Amino acid sequence: MAGNTDRASNKPLIERRSIDYIPEAERHGRLFSQFTLWMGANLQITAIVTGALAVVLGGDVFWSLIGLLIGQLLGGGVMALHAAQGPKLGLPQMISSRVQFGVYGAAIPIVLVCLMYLGFTATGTVLSGQALGQLFGVSDTVGILIFASVIVLVTVLGYRVIHWIGRVASVIGVIAFVYLFSRLISQVDVGALLQIRHFSWSSFLLAVSLAASWQIAFGPYVADYSRYLPSNTSAVKTFFAAGAGSVVGAQVAMILGVFAAASSNGQFAGHEVAYIVGLGGAGATAALLYFSIAFGKVTISTLNSYGSFMCIATIISGFKGHLTVTRLQRLVFVLVIVGAATLIALLGQHSFLGAFKSFILFLLAFFTPWSAINLVDYYCITRERYDVPALADPNGRYGRWNILGISVYVFGVLVQLPFISTKFYTGPLVAALGDVDISWIIGLVLPAAVYYVCAKKWHSAVPDQLILPVEQNSHAQPEKSGASRVAAQA
Repeated sequence: MAGNTDRASNKPLIERRSIDYIPEAERHGRLFSQFTLWMGANLQITAIVTGALAVVLGGDVFWSLIGLLIGQLLGGGVMALHAAQGPKLGLPQMISSRVQFGVYGAAIPIVLVCLMYLGFTATGTVLSGQALGQLFGVSDTVGILIFASVIVLVTVLGYRVIHWIGRVASVIGVIAFVYLFSRLISQVDVGALLQIRHFSWSSFLLAVSLAASWQIAFGPYVADYSRYLPSNTSAVKTFFAAGAGSVVGAQVAMILGVFAAASSNGQFAGHEVAYIVGLGGAGATAALLYFSIAFGKVTISTLNSYGSFMCIATIISGFKGHLTVTRLQRLVFVLVIVGAATLIALLGQHSFLGAFKSFILFLLAFFTPWSAINLVDYYCITRERYDVPALADPNGRYGRWNILGISVYVFGVLVQLPFISTKFYTGPLVAALGDVDISWIIGLVLPAAVYYVCAKKWHSAVPDQLILPVEQNSHAQPEKSGASRVAAQA
């Protein structure tokens, strides 16, 4: 523990590394920081709105809560399996996709991940802008611009500051949510709401899908925030630390959203932030709640912006070779990413709720097959035996394009189309299933099974052991060498 603390204290405030492998000498942090980061990322207004959608769109309170919990556990399990890869590989999540898709081919899912980050950052910025607008007495537009400036600063500072903000956000979030729940219980007959039980498969599975999609959407970047943990960190403990923080935080927030929407008499939709704050009171109390809402969004919006930066660097490095990102380049990348998200937020701030529901459900069609392929390959086919230096070599072990991974991914997207139900697209089998969207289940199970069977027969040669880069002086610049060493699996 002392060594951990010493290593952390010697690290600069501004992160030097981007998509580089993290040498053992630079590994620091504790498992508890994974719990607080993901709890802080979920104890926030967008999760409240997501839970509220289960009721706003027709569900009752009792079955919505059950459905949301099931979705959290299913999606949270997928998310946590990705988190467990971070300490072992010392890499951001999406660069490891080159094993399944090829050095160039990995750009296909990564581009879609970037679009996801933009969407989530934009929708979160809308709600944060509302909170800051109320807090400072300015327009929502000015609030959005203030929030975007904060996100740029934190994203540029990087990993350590993000984890610090996650810890603070988790404390502020717990205090704010305990207070809001106490106020809600004093104003609303919660027991009466729970007694109204009108089960329908469509509403129930909508609640499951909302929570599952929320959790699965963290999969493409969750390992970005566990990769600095020492390599001998238990995979099981990492799984439970990240998964528990995310599931507990999201479920608490969504429970509040369900009760708020059910007791609002139609006043919640369109005035989400004002209604939640109104539960807590006025004056100084309201100001503190607006601050807690805005601060709670800082964590998750920074994760999205940081993830976008990592993805863009990964795409460029795949086609250009090794990429060393300077601090100036990092700033430019972040400004472009946050600027694009802010523009989307400004243009879409008045039609948030319906667009957000369609967005997060439609995302599942693209990210469940990626998760299925990545997890099956890592845990069942290669069994953690990656050649990390080869991930930067288009002529190496993993090649430019992995036809097997790309084909199964495309199959995984297409096979969901008949079962998708969103404003963007509704599949031909949705009506026959009572308007129930089961596409995410199809997108997890079928690609996983197909990839497992095909990879067992046609997968390229797997190393006997995990191969990691040669570790040079940890204070040197991020290495460009393709040299490697073999490390036995823990």
